[in-house]
Amino acid sequence: MPEVIFPGPEGRLEGRYHPQPNRDAPIAIILHPHPQFGGTMNNKVVYNLHYAFHDLGFTVLRFNFRGVGRSQGEYDQGVGELSDAASALDYLQNLNPNAKGCWVAGFSFGAWIGMQLLMRRPEIQGFVSVAPPANMYDFTFLAPCPSSGLIVNGSADRVVPPADVTGLSEKLKQQKGITITHEVIEGAGHFFEPGMDQLMGLINAYVGRRLTETTR
Repeated sequence: MPEVIFPGPEGRLEGRYHPQPNRDAPIAIILHPHPQFGGTMNNKVVYNLHYAFHDLGFTVLRFNFRGVGRSQGEYDQGVGELSDAASALDYLQNLNPNAKGCWVAGFSFGAWIGMQLLMRRPEIQGFVSVAPPANMYDFTFLAPCPSSGLIVNGSADRVVPPADVTGLSEKLKQQKGITITHEVIEGAGHFFEPGMDQLMGLINAYVGRRLTETTR
């Protein structure tokens, strides 16, 4: 899996790019947790998301937001990080112009950025939001949410209270034309230790089912 450096809004961004042999494979970008609280593209949830999507047949890119690792720039309250994500998706699309499908997945802060990217990029067909921080950030921009997707959180999460994620999911489920699937992993904390195997199992099953539906 090659290390890549690609242009971002504030300089170079560092990523890991994992292509498929077939040129028309769907693409996915994976977004990491909060840069100021130790979040990087090598976070265990992000790493496992990356490989889950690749195993499902996606060409995948994960990367470090500005100011993290070898990515240039400084933390920008989510505004610049959204621009970073858009640049990463541009880079991935330029490498894979024939891709059949586009997904975004994010964990915690990365889930918030991913949902904003979803609103800006109509080509994104599906999303996976792991422990979206509904208690910390405003998600009312999802009006309406343009794509169906999966939201997963742990019942023992002390960073993002489960009730807040349930509230977000229930609001999104009221919208017509999309389907929001919400799963709660019993006993799992914010970082899914324990619970990682169950998390990846749910994501594999959900994304695999969506892929089967689109190829019928």
